Amino acid sequence: MPQVPEIQSLSVPTGYHSQEVALFVGMLDDQLRLLTEDTRGLTVEQLAWQPAPGMNTIGMLLAHIAIVEVFWTSWTLEGLDRDKIRYRELLGIVREDDGMPMPEGAAPPAILIGKDLAYFDGLLARARAHLREVAMKLTDTDLTRRVDKLSLTGQKRIIELRWTLYHLFEHFSGHYNQILLLEHAHKAGLHVHTHS
Repeated sequence: MPQVPEIQSLSVPTGYHSQEVALFVGMLDDQLRLLTEDTRGLTVEQLAWQPAPGMNTIGMLLAHIAIVEVFWTSWTLEGLDRDKIRYRELLGIVREDDGMPMPEGAAPPAILIGKDLAYFDGLLARARAHLREVAMKLTDTDLTRRVDKLSLTGQKRIIELRWTLYHLFEHFSGHYNQILLLEHAHKAGLHVHTHS
């Protein structure tokens, strides 16, 4: 009997003004689906495990993905000033609570210690709900719109909205890979040895 081929497809959400925006969101949703599958069963201890002082934990990375998604959605797609971004309202934590960038030799932020997988799932779900709400309103014309922003160091940046959606995808995917590496390292019992 011939084998039935596996179908590789991508679900693109409906209800968006722009099909291109919907495609970006569909790609992000699929990455979130895969990340959710790959993190099932992680314990509180695994989420807080740090290979060595100064290195990220899985929990930190999950919180960071959610915080950054809220940041770019608010700062660029909505056009809000930094001090108007509603981190606490949307996520229950603030920008600095992910502990990143991690100072050399530092321990993970205390606010994330003891948090279970449901907590981090909630952060990611709320960040994505916010992105969907904002992205649904974007048109094809909006994608080529550019906004003038200042970096934290005061450098002027001109940011295209299409690039913002691309950046959200690359940022999510890069940290997803780090999470998989940390999972593998923890299961293998690897620890980074530091010299004192």
